[in-house]
Amino acid sequence: MTATGADRDAPGARGWWWWARRRSAVFDGALALVSAVECAAEGVSFAGRAGVPEGAGALLGLLVGSVLLVRRRWPIAVVLVSVAVAPAEMGFLMGIVGLYTLAASEVPRRYTAVLAGMATVAVFVVTAVEMRRDIAAQADGFDPNVWYVPVMALFMTLGLNAPPVLFGLYIGARRRLMESLRERADSLEQELSLLADRAEQRAQWARQEERRRIAREMHDVVAHRVSLMVVHAAALQAVALKDPQKAVKNAALVGDMGRQALTELREMLGVLREEPAAGPPAAPAGVPLAAVGRAAAAAAQAAASGEPADGAGTGDGPGLGALEDLCEQSRLAGAAVELAVLGEARPYPPEVGRTAYRVVQEALTNVHKHAPGAAVVVRLAHREAEVAMQVENGPSDAGVADVGLPSGGNGLVGMKERVVRLGGVFVSGPTDAGGFRVSAVIPVGAEGS
Repeated sequence: MTATGADRDAPGARGWWWWARRRSAVFDGALALVSAVECAAEGVSFAGRAGVPEGAGALLGLLVGSVLLVRRRWPIAVVLVSVAVAPAEMGFLMGIVGLYTLAASEVPRRYTAVLAGMATVAVFVVTAVEMRRDIAAQADGFDPNVWYVPVMALFMTLGLNAPPVLFGLYIGARRRLMESLRERADSLEQELSLLADRAEQRAQWARQEERRRIAREMHDVVAHRVSLMVVHAAALQAVALKDPQKAVKNAALVGDMGRQALTELREMLGVLREEPAAGPPAAPAGVPLAAVGRAAAAAAQAAASGEPADGAGTGDGPGLGALEDLCEQSRLAGAAVELAVLGEARPYPPEVGRTAYRVVQEALTNVHKHAPGAAVVVRLAHREAEVAMQVENGPSDAGVADVGLPSGGNGLVGMKERVVRLGGVFVSGPTDAGGFRVSAVIPVGAEGS
């Protein structure tokens, strides 16, 4: 059972026949019994005045009074019967209850007005005739004014018929109002349920989006560093016996990059493990996840600039200003990387600069994985309303051994997601010369002007 009363329409909620509840049937049965007894007594009196057997009058009264049993099903029939027996001065209770039931039912108001008018006229005529007969039967010679009988009969008729009609109209209007409010409550309950489902779907989508974003950040800041470590390790293995000086230098580079990678991982895992701060949680699910991206970006910026990452995390992550250091790291790993910048550099929104940096970083990582020893050209163009970058490499150098870096197949997907999220365009594919090209154009908003 709900607070809105929805159980009233449930199967099995109805009682006997046309009664919604059993107590309604019992109540109508009691009213019909009282009305039958009343009409039977009045039928005996009417039979005495009409000169018919009293038994016939009592039987007629019982039949007439029992009509009140069907007042909820056929209120019009009850009122018509009460009007028909009004000349016999029968059905006082039936007339009052019938008018109330008719006014409170769903019968059209024009029918209610006509039937109430008929009942009023019948009661008025009977009351006026009986009153005039009583005045004429008085022995004291009382001679009232000509308007006395009609006015008194009208007052008595209105006092008898008006209250049940008005009360029935009030109860009917109140019942319809409650039904309307109940329907609105049911509708609101359904809408709230739909909104709750949609909110849960949006929350689930937000959680999945945060997981994807964290995966992209971890892939970008860790995969590049580990790829360079593997390249340097392979070079170290190749020159260990031939050139000890270079081997020592490569070993130092591998150690530095390993420490930087460990620092970045420590930053990410530390943010994931930290407990929420005391106080009212503003966003219990979103804060730690968003902090992972900020910590990862800060660690990558510190590593790209050659400074140790201590978790202080200043700034929003590496931007276009760190591209030269990024290319230099690839040169130290043995790749021939050329950086060409077109246009005048200017400040960009943090998200734009960070996305451009990640695109170039991931493209260089793919070169180390799939085209070792290839020549790479990194082009950066500062335009009026956008910034464009392109990383193009030639075919792999057959003289350089493949270090066997694993590939998860998510690099190009992550780059495209980043660029498209900012409203940009991302294109990648092989070149005619046997190499590979990655191009991206990112629009610059009002913040970068």
